[in-house]
Formats: sequence, structure tokens, C-alpha cells
Amino acid sequence: MKLGNISKMQRYGSKLVVLIGMIVLLIIAGCGNLSVSPGKGELVEPPKTGTGQGLPNGETAAAPAAKATVYPLKVKDATGKEFIFDKAPARLVSISPSETETLFALGLGEQVYGVSDFCDYPAEALKKPKMGSIVKPNEEALLASNADLIVTGVSMKIPAVEQLRSLKLNVFKVDPKTVDDVLNNTLVFGQIFNKQEQAEKLVAEMKADRQKVTDAVKNLQPEQKKRVLLEFSPGWTVGKGEFMDELITLSGGINIYGEMAGYSQLNEEKVIAANPQIILYPSNLIDDKSKKTLDQIIKERSGWEKIDAVKNNRIVGVDKDWISRPGPRITQGLVDIAKGIYPELVK
Repeated sequence: MKLGNISKMQRYGSKLVVLIGMIVLLIIAGCGNLSVSPGKGELVEPPKTGTGQGLPNGETAAAPAAKATVYPLKVKDATGKEFIFDKAPARLVSISPSETETLFALGLGEQVYGVSDFCDYPAEALKKPKMGSIVKPNEEALLASNADLIVTGVSMKIPAVEQLRSLKLNVFKVDPKTVDDVLNNTLVFGQIFNKQEQAEKLVAEMKADRQKVTDAVKNLQPEQKKRVLLEFSPGWTVGKGEFMDELITLSGGINIYGEMAGYSQLNEEKVIAANPQIILYPSNLIDDKSKKTLDQIIKERSGWEKIDAVKNNRIVGVDKDWISRPGPRITQGLVDIAKGIYPELVK
């Protein structure tokens, strides 16, 4: 081959290398333009590859992009007050055991500065500074907490909330009456605190508990459904419009106080006449006055020995906190109640 031809080929090869290099640079620059500027409430990182678990025939699929809250976020609480969050609140106080459990379940435990005197779950909550009662908390402690947001629940009435707000405290109230309310509140907290994935996972687990129960009792005929009394505190029961009543009905039971609204003091003659087949009570509760367990009190009541539940020893203990706290463990309470009513159906 002639030297002139070789020289031409070398020049051509050099130009080709330069051209390829320019194309690569353009591709890289173009991919760089796909990312979104941070701080705009949008995702910057590309979605990660999924494991494909749960898909038929071993198929795999890419996991959806992680959800991020877009701020500013407008949310109304149970009092109708509108909140506008420019970012996720960082320093939190909870003066409701249910909401304390929810915040910890969403992975916000380190951001919880203080809790009510009654917040005892999870164990980490016991180490937090105490803010007083769930009905009327310590105002000085709340002011000193310098919290971005104070969360309260069913026990605090609206006048008490407004009193705290008059002190320039940022109080967000929830008031769940049903299991769906608890699930929705969990999702709202997921949005407020930019914990949507954690909230959705928690809600999915709770829905699975509920589905387990409803599937187990769905074929019960009306004549097979058990009459139930739930005595959640000595001398007190619950009627329609409250989440504890729904736990009974979801479990396939008939609440003997279901025609009455809200919480009621027991009428012993009414209970004897209604003749419940199952009596549910909180097994981990001791009566302050008598120092007896609630099942002991029930068995010692005059005339109650005639009731089917007492005669057949169907006085069933359930976990006090599971059934009385409308938070992440409420569906565990549902399973507990359903097992108590229909142990042969709910395993």
C-alpha cells in the first residue's frame, strides 16, 4: 500500500474518533437534562429496579418511583382548620397514644420531642419528655417544647384544642370514628411528614388484617351471629358511631348496645334481658376501686349468672390498648375480637 493512502486513512480515523467523542458527549448532556432540580417537590433519582416478588410466573418489574410530598401542602384537620405546610414539620409533640404510635410506626420517632403521660408504646415513647394529660395537657410544657406541630386525637375536645391554639401553638387534631378513618389519617400523616411509602405499607398491612376477619365471617347467616357485649371499662360500653362498635360488627357480631349512639353506662337489667352470648373485656385492666380484674367483677354481679356468656364461660379478654387506641394496632384489636367471638372461624 502506498504511503499516501496510509496517511489518508490515518486522517480519516482521527476524524472518526473525534466525531464519536462528540456524539457521546451529546448523549451524556441530554441525559443530564432529564434530572429535575431538587427542592421543587419532584423526584430527582431514577426509579430502582424491583425484586418482582408477588408477580406471576416469576416475572420481574421495575419498582415505582418513591413518592415524595409536593410542598406547599394544604390539609384540613378534624376541626376544619386548614394547615399549609411549606415543608415537613421536623419537631413533633403527640398528646395522644394512638397518634404517638402512628408517628413511631412511620419512622418519625427521633423527631418526636414529647408525648402525653399515657403514651407508653412503643417502648421508646416512654423515654420522651411528658406533656401532661390527653384531655388537658401541660400548657407550659407544650410552649417550652417549641414544636413545629402538636398532634392530638379523640380524647381532646375542640374547646381544649382552641385554647391551645390561642397560645399560638400549632395543634393538629384527628377524630377517627371508623377503621377507614384511621387508615385515612395514617395516609394524611404520610403526606404531611413526607413518609408516604411507609404510610401506604402500614395501611396495606392493616387492610390485610381487616380482610382476614371479614373473609372468615362473611358466610355467617343472621341466626348464627353472636350477641356481644363489649365492656371496655368497668360499667361502660359502646354503641353505634364509634370505632369499637365497628370492630364488633366487622367481626360478625351483634352489639347488644348497637342501637344506642356513643359511649354508654351499663344498665345491668338491660344486659340480662339482651342475654349476650359473648362478653368482651380488656384483659390487662385492673379496676382502680376494687383492685379486681374486670372479668371477676362481671362474674360477681347479681343476676348475671343467668346470662349465656357467664353460664358458658364465654367471657373473653382482649388487649385493652389494641381495642381502645385508633392507631396502627387497631386491626390487631379487630382480629383479637373476632377470635374471641368466633374462635372456630378466625385463627
